[in-house]
Amino acid sequence: MSLDSYLPVLLFILIGLVVGVAPQVLGYLLGPKRPDEAKNSPYECGFEAFEDARMKFDVRYYLIAILFILFDLEIAFLFPWAVALRDIGILGFIDMMIFLAILIAGFVYMWIKGALDWE
Repeated sequence: MSLDSYLPVLLFILIGLVVGVAPQVLGYLLGPKRPDEAKNSPYECGFEAFEDARMKFDVRYYLIAILFILFDLEIAFLFPWAVALRDIGILGFIDMMIFLAILIAGFVYMWIKGALDWE
C-alpha cells in the first residue's frame, strides 16, 4: 500500500477537522466575552444554568422533545411513500395504512397516559 491510496481519505479527514474546529476557534478568539445576567439565565432547559449538577429537574421537557423527534421522523416517511405511491401499488398503500394506524395508536396511548400534559 502506498501513501497515494490513502491521500483522499487523509484529505477528507483534514478538511473535516478544519471545517469543524476552525469556526469554533475563531469564534472563541474573536468573539466578545461580556457575560451578563441575560446570557447566563436559563434558556429553554427549565433549570438554572449554574447550580449543583446533582439537583432534581423536571424531565417533562425532555420527554416532549423526544416525542416530537419520534413523531417528526415517523412523518418523514410519508414523503418518499407519497412520491413512490404509483410504483408500489395497492400493497404499498396498505402497508402505509398499517404503519399510520400503529403511529396513531402510539399517539393516542401517549395522549391517554398524559405524556403531553404540562402542569
